[in-house]
Amino acid sequence: MRERPSTNCPYNTHFRRRRGSLMDPCQPDWRSSLPREWIKAIIPPIRFRIFRESEIPARRILGYNRSGEICFSAHDYRLIDLRSDDDEDFYPALAYAESSMAWRLRDGRWLVYRSTAPFGDEGSHDTGFSLEPEMPR
Repeated sequence: MRERPSTNCPYNTHFRRRRGSLMDPCQPDWRSSLPREWIKAIIPPIRFRIFRESEIPARRILGYNRSGEICFSAHDYRLIDLRSDDDEDFYPALAYAESSMAWRLRDGRWLVYRSTAPFGDEGSHDTGFSLEPEMPR
């Protein structure tokens, strides 16, 4: 499975919102990591709230069903380090990335997809699905 971003919106981009509304008009791609065999087992979200961190590249997305209950959750985070090849010129480099997507199943459990990726010599990329009794926090 090819990994894609959890939303089509860039980090720290603020779109025009209706006054007093927390709803973000940028719609996340909530199906991007969902296996086809699970599509009929989940409760699909119809609206989203997107929370962005202003200091670091991180965001959290909550999706709601018709009843206003959370049925989708996602987060992603990136750690950027300054690196140098010659100790004179420094450049930002991705040091670590973490993301998760979770879908509420019709039986109340959550299907959770997690991905962590340290970069460089620090370790290997870990991804996987699990079934959990509660929404990941």
